[in-house]
Amino acid sequence: MLRILAILLVVANLAYFAWSRGSLADLGLAPVQQREPERLKAQIEPQSLRLLNGAREDKAGPAPAEAAAAPQAQAAAAAPAQACWQVGGFTQPQTDALRVALAGTGLAPDQWQLNEAHSAGRWVVYMGRYNDEQMQKKKSELRDLKIEFREVNLPSIGPGLALGTFSSEEAVQQALKDVAKKGVRSARAAVERPEVVSMTLRLPAITDEQRSSVEGLGDALAGKKLQPCE
Repeated sequence: MLRILAILLVVANLAYFAWSRGSLADLGLAPVQQREPERLKAQIEPQSLRLLNGAREDKAGPAPAEAAAAPQAQAAAAAPAQACWQVGGFTQPQTDALRVALAGTGLAPDQWQLNEAHSAGRWVVYMGRYNDEQMQKKKSELRDLKIEFREVNLPSIGPGLALGTFSSEEAVQQALKDVAKKGVRSARAAVERPEVVSMTLRLPAITDEQRSSVEGLGDALAGKKLQPCE
């Protein structure tokens, strides 16, 4: 009985396969063909499909912050480079002439500065004034006393010997007492270089074109040249 049932199942499967393939159409046995064109028209076009969580093109343009930053970046790239320059050593009359000349360069008032600079004076323990013969004699005496010295020629005094250099009058007076203890009685304090007050021109941020304009001031710069700021 089971064998007959198995044979019937095989025959039924073969008959269904032949029917679904249309092999029994000549016998009037064939599946119904779907011929409804409206179904084809209702199909979704695959090229229009879009993943909801996939990457998509943002047609709204860049974000507001990016849109605002773009012109600023372009402006910064287009702006000419700026640098700091300076030149010093101007006397007061030279400074007055320079101030007038700078006003004609087109620079804004906040683009240049005139700053006061102080150069400390220099004092020496001085022996002199000596002619050549006296100079040689005093050198020999100082060597015997083991005192260091150097030759100087002070504008207001003349040629002589300096037994030390100091930045203040108090320091040079103390040095005089020290050399006196070693047997030097003819030395005295003298100014080798007076304290100098000068003015420095500083241009914190100017372009190459503006620098050329300042360098073209001629006599107003008193022969000095701009240098990069330190």
